[in-house]
Amino acid sequence: MNKIEADRLLDFYACLLTEKQQSICDLYFREDLSLQEIAEMSGVSRSAVHDTIRRCEKELQTYEDKLHLSASYQKRLKLYGQIRARGDDEISRLLDLCIDTEND
Repeated sequence: MNKIEADRLLDFYACLLTEKQQSICDLYFREDLSLQEIAEMSGVSRSAVHDTIRRCEKELQTYEDKLHLSASYQKRLKLYGQIRARGDDEISRLLDLCIDTEND
């Protein structure tokens, strides 16, 4: 799993991870810290950080495989773009409201 995909899945499923898992994933995937940097900050070994990240990747993928929240969201955004391209200003305004609602 690449960092962009992991970041996207974290948007949907981070709340299902433990606080420690969330913290490590945020530092690794979003802040782009190295395993060693995270280990030093967390007071654990580099290997423990690596194992946590791999376990989280598997959990995140399992959640997505079962719930499809990220894939469904990406499909909706694509459809919103297609509707916007054919619509008028009022349709674009309503689409913006839809997208804002989804991001809340």
